[in-house]
Amino acid sequence: MYDVAIIGGGPGGYAAALYAHNFGLKVALVEKERVGGTCLIRGCIPAKTWLQAAHVFSVVKKSSEFGVNSSEPTVDWKVALDRKNNVVNGLVNGLSGLLKARDVDVINGYGSLKNRGVEVALSDGGTQHIEADNIILATGSVPRSIPGYEIDGERIVTSDHALDWEEQPHRVAVVGGGVIGCEFASLLSDFGSEVHIFEALDQLLPGMDPEAVKPLERALRKKKVKINTSTMVGPPELADGGVTINYGDGKSVEVDVVLMAVGRGPVTDNVGLEDTAAVVDRGFVEVDLATMQTAQEKLFAVGDIVAATPQLAHAGFAEGISAITFIATGEAAPVDYRAIPLVVYTHPEVAQVGMTEAQAAANGIDVVATSHGMRGVGRAIIQGEVGGTVKVVHETDGPIVGASVAGPGAGEMIHELMYTVAWEALPAEAAAYIHAHPTISEAIGETLLSASGRSLH
Repeated sequence: MYDVAIIGGGPGGYAAALYAHNFGLKVALVEKERVGGTCLIRGCIPAKTWLQAAHVFSVVKKSSEFGVNSSEPTVDWKVALDRKNNVVNGLVNGLSGLLKARDVDVINGYGSLKNRGVEVALSDGGTQHIEADNIILATGSVPRSIPGYEIDGERIVTSDHALDWEEQPHRVAVVGGGVIGCEFASLLSDFGSEVHIFEALDQLLPGMDPEAVKPLERALRKKKVKINTSTMVGPPELADGGVTINYGDGKSVEVDVVLMAVGRGPVTDNVGLEDTAAVVDRGFVEVDLATMQTAQEKLFAVGDIVAATPQLAHAGFAEGISAITFIATGEAAPVDYRAIPLVVYTHPEVAQVGMTEAQAAANGIDVVATSHGMRGVGRAIIQGEVGGTVKVVHETDGPIVGASVAGPGAGEMIHELMYTVAWEALPAEAAAYIHAHPTISEAIGETLLSASGRSLH
């Protein structure tokens, strides 16, 4: 008998399994593939490894601007692919070792809910029934597509396939201008591929602050990415030479491959939820966000399958910790969703935390927004990356409720602003602290000074 059985070895599942060690809980973790889930194996880590390779390529390409002369760089795609695989395998092996050190029983197979326990179709044949006092569902998500775009893994692909391309595609249509679509557009255009983005809504990265998105749009256009917002695509025309995408008013473009990046859907079919009291809406599981418990007592859900929470690896980590804390102590330790950062690892990076002006208005909150560009920031000028901005949103005569950063290091800098949102800091309180000079983060200090009514530059 286990204290906790976890179905799914991605960020939510493995974080819960590791955290349970703090309470001496006996844990079984069921995973049908390798531990690590989408983020480690087919998402965050491999994608960012490719993005780093593309960034290095682009830096070398413009090195002469810094007085460093070199021959025109070329891409050895196989070496970059091998490095990506080595990074992933190293982290998977490290995680496997850590789970073993924490006495987590990892069971390889497909798990489903049955008889108040977990029935596992073992990967090497046979079945195993696991009895547990508590069960955590952490089954993750898979890429979505749209009607007419049948995924074949060659001409119409998802990010799962794109991360393992054996050769660089030279003409790519990206359907969907969200995080995944923009990250692939950024890395492929850095490598010199022809890229077309099609987004049905009126801006890239829908839901993010428009002012933070603009520097990315400018950078992509400079790299000759064709951005088509407020644009629906018609059914593709497949041919031996490629794929023709019809869009807009009689327009079309021929590409080598179409990358579908229209979001991810929850994996909750065929896991036995229909035999429980848990409430499922369009595949997402409803939970008490204070405890992560479903309507079925002692059945919990975390990660990408949870209704109305962000599909982010770090949100899954936090939800796994929340569920384990309640299981072990009976006390709620809810995730503070107000202060979960979102980072887009494009070049330049875009990051956001808390509410945008539009979201604040939708919640009836009167706010003031203050921005500061990177063009006067010494470190940004030194690095040759001045196309960015910092924005802070605060209640009128009140605390900071949201912020965004676009530019170099945005994914790191956003955490400073995360604390201001979480701690409900007043702009003047946050502005009282000094940033080192010269740093990119001085842009945050300047923005906070302006927001407090005492601008410097």
